[in-house]
Amino acid sequence: MNLLKITSAEQIPIEYNDTPIGELIKYQNLSESFKNYNVAQLLVGMCMDNRKQLRIPENFAFIIRTGGANLRYCEFKVSFAIAIGGVKHIALIAHDNCGMVNLVSKRDQFIEGLCKNAGWSKSRAEEHFMNYAPMFEIDNEIEFVFKESRRLSEKYPEVMVVPLLYSVEDNMLSAIF
Repeated sequence: MNLLKITSAEQIPIEYNDTPIGELIKYQNLSESFKNYNVAQLLVGMCMDNRKQLRIPENFAFIIRTGGANLRYCEFKVSFAIAIGGVKHIALIAHDNCGMVNLVSKRDQFIEGLCKNAGWSKSRAEEHFMNYAPMFEIDNEIEFVFKESRRLSEKYPEVMVVPLLYSVEDNMLSAIF
């Protein structure tokens, strides 16, 4: 897989030109002036990480934030945005240094945090981690979002699904090919 950090309009892949995906990249990376929108133009699936903030106008996008940009358990919401919201484009945005990568290494911290911050017993926190971590763990941010975009493209063949990577360091989006 290749990454293309987009720093000029000429670098935006041609298939994204004149689409909400291209507009998203221009807003985020090129500080394009906002247009007014009355309805959402696309669905953005992105991680819940608090270090990420998109620069987009009001009413531009439906946004689903979930660990690792994993939409496997949000498909009804995706279908709603397509069926009711009329979106024909999905930007699936992973980011570098994602906490959902290698969750097993965070097991003890997770359990201790639930005990300390939520008042859970250790056994309850352990069971919770063991039941859910395998569902949400991802091996590699870029590979995961690329594969997830392909999966969603197959499920919704008339919708353009584009994988992107958000750099926490500079808030820039890169295209993934």
